[in-house]
Amino acid sequence: MLDLGFTKFIVEHGMYVKEGIEGDLVIICLYDEDLLVTGSNIEDIEIFKKNIVVEFEMIDLGWLSYFLGMEFTYTIAGMIMHQKKICWRIIKEI
Repeated sequence: MLDLGFTKFIVEHGMYVKEGIEGDLVIICLYDEDLLVTGSNIEDIEIFKKNIVVEFEMIDLGWLSYFLGMEFTYTIAGMIMHQKKICWRIIKEI
């Protein structure tokens, strides 16, 4: 990541950030073999994905729906993070 111009977060292991020319950010969360890419400019994210696939064999799974036990749902107001599946499993066991 450092070779691609990213800076490692000091307080969070596996997180990297890169600031673009106009102040846009690309944020990477790396956990084991999973990579979460987000940012403020979709073009910068696409450039990152094109650069990283040259170095690593990767599959783009599209929009975020599940990551590290968290589920994500998209609404008109924005993204909602929840653990509905886990909650239902706990309720069924009670």
